[in-house]
Amino acid sequence: MSSATIKLFLVFGDPRRLRTAEISNWSGKAIAAPRTELDELLARDEVRKPGVYILSGTDPDTGKARAYVGEAEAIRDRLKQHKAKDFWVQAIVIVSKDENLTKAHIRYLEGRLIEEANAAGRVTLENSQASGAKLPESDREDMEVFLSKVRQLLPVLGSELVTPVPRSTDQSAAADGHLICEIKGLKADGRRTSEGFVVFKGSQAVTDSRPSAPLRHPFVVTLRDNLKADGSLEPRDDHLVFTQDVEFSSPSAAAAVVHGGGANGLTAWKDHTGKTLKAIEG
Repeated sequence: MSSATIKLFLVFGDPRRLRTAEISNWSGKAIAAPRTELDELLARDEVRKPGVYILSGTDPDTGKARAYVGEAEAIRDRLKQHKAKDFWVQAIVIVSKDENLTKAHIRYLEGRLIEEANAAGRVTLENSQASGAKLPESDREDMEVFLSKVRQLLPVLGSELVTPVPRSTDQSAAADGHLICEIKGLKADGRRTSEGFVVFKGSQAVTDSRPSAPLRHPFVVTLRDNLKADGSLEPRDDHLVFTQDVEFSSPSAAAAVVHGGGANGLTAWKDHTGKTLKAIEG
């Protein structure tokens, strides 16, 4: 990823409120706002243009991150229609400053964002299928460049929609910071990430939570149940196995799922020499 200079403008001086973001020498612009300032967002000239938008929040049934990715020739009108969706708490709008985005362009961008969000697997999408659009080769290349800038801006605006989880198949993941968590002859592999800690596909975990977990560490029980429900943890003989790479908020949360109860991730995760994560990080 190339370096970039990002210009953030805090409309009300508060980084959590309405803000705009631009990248030097890029024709696009992003506007982000909490749902509580939807009226202020709708009053801006930018949302009268064609573009794509992302609505982010939490699924009330699962507690997992949820998002809706859409496109519209007049974003303002479409956002008004989404007031009926109660899960979202933040909106991000992406438009072009030079007004060169056509209906085909924004449909292509919507499709690519949905494709990358599905591949990243960080959020559950309300609309996992996109209408998409076919573009001439030169236009596709232009939109891919546009999309690369969107990827850089989204995390700055608080969205990890298309940020990929480090994979066990990545050479860098295998070589850099590889850690092991062992319990009762079972072994889990993982490493720290910018968002927390990833446990790699194929890692093992105990079958049953500790008897004390429901009272002392109920979040562990809930987390394990959710991972079983979505197929990320499956039973294999006398243990559970991770069927995909799963990112947790911290090393301790990751170790707790492996152990089936509360765990100190700084001491539970060790490198191949037996050095703990706490010792590695000093």
